[in-house]
Amino acid sequence: MSRLLPLLLAVPALLSAACGSSETPPKEPLGAMPEASTTAKPEWLPFRIRAGKPVESDPKEKHLTELRQLTFGGENAEAYWSPDSRKLILQSTRGNDECDQIYLLDLGTGETNRVSNGQGKTTCSYFFYPGDKGPEKVLFASSHEHSPACPPKPDRSQGYVWPLDEFDIYTANPDGTDIKPFITGKGYDAEATIAFDGSRIVFTSTRDGDLDLYTSNLDGTDIKRITTTPGYDGGAFFSPDSTKLVWRASRPEGAELEEYKALLAKGMVRPSKLEIVVASADGANPRTITKNGRANFGPYFLPDSRRVIFSSDMASPPGHRGVPNFELFVVDSEGTPGPEGAPTPERITHYEGFDGFPMFSPDGQYLVFASNRFGGKPGETNLFVARWVE
Repeated sequence: MSRLLPLLLAVPALLSAACGSSETPPKEPLGAMPEASTTAKPEWLPFRIRAGKPVESDPKEKHLTELRQLTFGGENAEAYWSPDSRKLILQSTRGNDECDQIYLLDLGTGETNRVSNGQGKTTCSYFFYPGDKGPEKVLFASSHEHSPACPPKPDRSQGYVWPLDEFDIYTANPDGTDIKPFITGKGYDAEATIAFDGSRIVFTSTRDGDLDLYTSNLDGTDIKRITTTPGYDGGAFFSPDSTKLVWRASRPEGAELEEYKALLAKGMVRPSKLEIVVASADGANPRTITKNGRANFGPYFLPDSRRVIFSSDMASPPGHRGVPNFELFVVDSEGTPGPEGAPTPERITHYEGFDGFPMFSPDGQYLVFASNRFGGKPGETNLFVARWVE
């Protein structure tokens, strides 16, 4: 409106000239013209992921476009989305960290803050309240109350094994304040995730002597064991419609079962033979949807609550020695069984190295995953996000 001021002030003079008036126009403005201003936030602007930087896509990865690298250096993995698809919570060893800690990454600004307290070792974080179930909280597993220092690394004389450290599950505010014990007990309690409808939590525990899945209410009550077959059951996620679970599982028999029990007694598990299992949300009617005898892990449902994306070393030749090649695959959990007795998966990534821990954003538009690609040094693992293309 202020741009009209010179024209408005000139109007009396123009009228005087046109009508032959002898009136003298005022020498000063009659008043200042107010300028419009607003403090309203432009909510109509679409959200864009600005964290990190764009990197070159592989044309063979036809389902992934607008690829961005989100972290740069260190070990970064297991990134999980906030309900509004604008933040990620992840575990990372970076800076002065001696072992994994939990961090929150704002995808709009790139700002990162540590959520865990910097003590012990942490893993398996997740956003606590989906949707409008209450104030935003996060949860994660940590060993800090059992040992403020990092737990010792596993004995590699046993081969490649995962340690089962003394973990409890905690809740916290996203800024790292108000860290409180949530699910505790002797042994390993970790790998907790939450149903989209807020009905149940699923987690992995050794509380009954094996690695099994348990569910509970959102307040940690009504804990129920939902797997009982000997072997490792872990890394479970609910489907977007909250009616199913998917997880990784081993089903050793004979000598392999005895070896599994011996390692478990030492707080270790060998993840070399894991298959992907789908069942009802209460664990009923489990079905194995991979049968390749390889290391399949990190499963997550696609938005249709039917297909499952997961990581596997099945692309490595049989008998391969050295670092295995883990790629992402998608399998239709209700598809027609192939020669192996399970639906044939579709390969998604083509990087000769590690690609794992995939997760779709709640709005179904993006996929986040961890990868060794574009690493500054061998073994470096970073997070990447891509827009999913069907």
